[in-house]
Amino acid sequence: MIKIAIVGYGNLGRACEKIAVGSKDFEIAGIFTRRNPAELVSPYGTAFFRQDEIFGFDGVIDVAVICTGSANDVTELGVKLARSFNTVDSFDTHARMSTYYADMSRAASNGGHLCFIGIGWDPGLFSVMRALFAGVLPSGAPYTFWGRGVSQGHSEAIRRIDGVIDAKQYTVPKAETLELVRSGGGEKLCDRDKHSRECYVAVEDGADKSLIESKIKTMPNYFEPYDTAVHFVGLEELRKNHSEMPHAGIVLSSGEVNGKMQRVEFSLKLDSNPDFTASVLMAYARANAYLAAKGETGARTALDIPVSALFAGDDVIKRFV
Repeated sequence: MIKIAIVGYGNLGRACEKIAVGSKDFEIAGIFTRRNPAELVSPYGTAFFRQDEIFGFDGVIDVAVICTGSANDVTELGVKLARSFNTVDSFDTHARMSTYYADMSRAASNGGHLCFIGIGWDPGLFSVMRALFAGVLPSGAPYTFWGRGVSQGHSEAIRRIDGVIDAKQYTVPKAETLELVRSGGGEKLCDRDKHSRECYVAVEDGADKSLIESKIKTMPNYFEPYDTAVHFVGLEELRKNHSEMPHAGIVLSSGEVNGKMQRVEFSLKLDSNPDFTASVLMAYARANAYLAAKGETGARTALDIPVSALFAGDDVIKRFV
């Protein structure tokens, strides 16, 4: 059994808990949260602890699955935990990944632990597809389109703005640009050419909506590079009309081989972003425990982790080759 800690108990943490409870591979040592543990109840009877109590579990936990928001928490918490535990996280800010990788590599190596970062569907699965497509079709350039769907990371970033009660952000691909790329065009596209962002935001009474809208639209990495629409709605309307968390995405590349046009494409369509992201996290938590037991340490992205490790020693050749 792989003994895991779940760090954070939002949508992603709850989805990871449900997967772990239904699996024969995992045992949950506890859920570690910034909220008051006494006020939380798990439908599965899982024990809750304050987040900083996790350090009392050194030597007990095989893998800490980090399920906190990416806006600020993961980078700070990841480095802190990497000194004491093997970890898996779904940090999703592409522009900051290299810096985070360097920080985690130092912390994990110094602590003698194995830490997987950016493990989700993007970054994560889509990262692998981009690299694979670029390798086998070097004349093309991989493009990624997200949505239409809810981004948990972007929604969380909005919720952290003072005066915001709740928010949902939809990433929307620009259909005309997608078709241009599929036809072999699309050189020199910027982020704004490919996507727009739609935000539905409920705010406190008396909140400065103009200021909140400005903070959203100028947020580096998250919203500033895109055409962004902000819609202020009541909390009841937000929860009635925007309670689901679907998502979708496509990675594709077009290019010539010996004068012939070739196109490769990978897509997904999700009814629940957090549930699928949790599935990816837990699969890689299993791989983390397997590789850590073999003595591996340091930081890894999905590009560095063999697919065979997801099956922890099973005969993958017989099953898949």
